[in-house]
Amino acid sequence: MKEFNSCETGLHQARGARQEPKPAAAPRSEGLLPPQGESGEAAQRVFPLSAIQGQPALVQALLLAAIEPQLGGVLIRGPRGTAKSTAARALADLLAPAPFVTLPLGASIEHVTGSLDLSKALAGHEVAFAPGLIAKAHEGVLYVDEINLLPDAIVDVLLDVAASGINRIERDGISHSHAARFVLVGTMNPEEGMLRPQLLDRLGLCVQLDNPQDPQLRSSIVKARLRFDLDPQGFVQSHAARQQEIRQRLAQARSRCRNASELAWSDDVHEAVALQCIAAQVDGLRADLVMLRAARALAAWQGSHSITPAHVAEVAPLVLQHRAAQPDPGSASQPQQTPAGTASAVPAAPSSTDRKDRTEPGIQASASPSTASREPGATGSLPQDAGPGLEQPPAGWGQAQAVSSVVFEPQQADAMAQAALEALAAKKARASGLLR
Repeated sequence: MKEFNSCETGLHQARGARQEPKPAAAPRSEGLLPPQGESGEAAQRVFPLSAIQGQPALVQALLLAAIEPQLGGVLIRGPRGTAKSTAARALADLLAPAPFVTLPLGASIEHVTGSLDLSKALAGHEVAFAPGLIAKAHEGVLYVDEINLLPDAIVDVLLDVAASGINRIERDGISHSHAARFVLVGTMNPEEGMLRPQLLDRLGLCVQLDNPQDPQLRSSIVKARLRFDLDPQGFVQSHAARQQEIRQRLAQARSRCRNASELAWSDDVHEAVALQCIAAQVDGLRADLVMLRAARALAAWQGSHSITPAHVAEVAPLVLQHRAAQPDPGSASQPQQTPAGTASAVPAAPSSTDRKDRTEPGIQASASPSTASREPGATGSLPQDAGPGLEQPPAGWGQAQAVSSVVFEPQQADAMAQAALEALAAKKARASGLLR
């Protein structure tokens, strides 16, 4: 009976298999990635780098980073819709068949660097390494959109590997390393947050993009994009000759940079770099090294026989864009705060001639009524109880009266008032000692 039931069940299954129609093959959608190993129109949907208009600094920075990966990558800052990601993908297309790897914001450290299988290593087998995004981007482009939103720990790892060309993974005493040479391209919108200065300094080049304000340039960019969207393959073919020329020049420049005997830096070039960095008031010497490498890459790209100060001047804005010291907007209107009781916290007393010609600046305008009634001599004259032997006002007397001014912050005002009062007390003590 059991055998009969099993046979009947098998018969029903066989009939059901014959009656079920085969699912229809999914239609191929235009614009999707073609199947693996097959080329199609989707393979042509990369906007050519030679067709990018109005952004010469962006194109130059990407080419220099591709020539000399030790520059440490390119940071592209600008508002939305200014060809940041388009340019990064266009660079990867020039380096084809090199990979183009995008790092998502939610990636973990192991997802980026790779992971080690400790169980196999402890069992005596060789180290089993699972490649991460860095390994997959070798000899290609690693693109990080909104790099300012990544955790600092991941950005540190990316910058370390981009500068050294080696990815090292260590876990519980087991380590593994592999070559990782790639062009790091990070984009960010300053409106969504900034990178820490320590991380900014480690990014080799920086480009600031702005919205095009020229009507003719703006319309030309839009027309080119519309032509590309309507006929991607035809648009790419129209720029094929220029793209091939760029590929050849790029390969030659990379070969020259890898040859240590070519394009040495002269003393004039070193001096030009030093002057640029000193004028920009950059911290450390990383900017000098990056500028020297960028000038060498530019000379290789232009086919020059030597590096000149002109090459330095051309790459200096890309190197110093994010490193130059920015003046403090409040430094001009607010005095520097120093601890109470120090000499620098109390300004020097005016001379007797100045007291006759003018009063302490800002006292009458800034002192509050309560301060004027509490402190005698509100116009900067000597206090009535100053005692004999004081021929000039005590240092900082005018400042003590002006502490209620809105020019100063509350903490600054308290510190300056305390310093002035301490100076007055010390002066009176010395005067009392002389009278005795």
